[in-house]
Amino acid sequence: NSGALKRRAGERWSIQEHAGHLLDLEELWSGRLDELMSGESHLRGADLENRKTYEANHNENEIDELLAEFRATRMAVVERLEALSGDDLRKQALHPRLEQPMTVVDLFFFVAEHDDHHLACITEILRG
Repeated sequence: NSGALKRRAGERWSIQEHAGHLLDLEELWSGRLDELMSGESHLRGADLENRKTYEANHNENEIDELLAEFRATRMAVVERLEALSGDDLRKQALHPRLEQPMTVVDLFFFVAEHDDHHLACITEILRG
């Protein structure tokens, strides 16, 4: 039921907004991968206020379209990752907030942890 996907509890995001947020951050992850591959010393910062997600009005979109776009965008990044060499995997750049050097593996472990957080939020909403 699409109403359940779009229902908010107070100021907390809906299921659909959590899914949209994952899509919104694909540009950040891809950009950070670009920076690592080009030898940048620092990775770009994230918008910690999540303006892109709030401004996107994900509840106004169709969930099937949102998920299809996320799937296509994420698969493009996965294809890039699969093509990396050992030398690519050793490249490092400083994470701006954590102030720690990150490799591609570190970055995408961070991405997986971020995804997992939002999937846990979605599960919590589903359980009521």
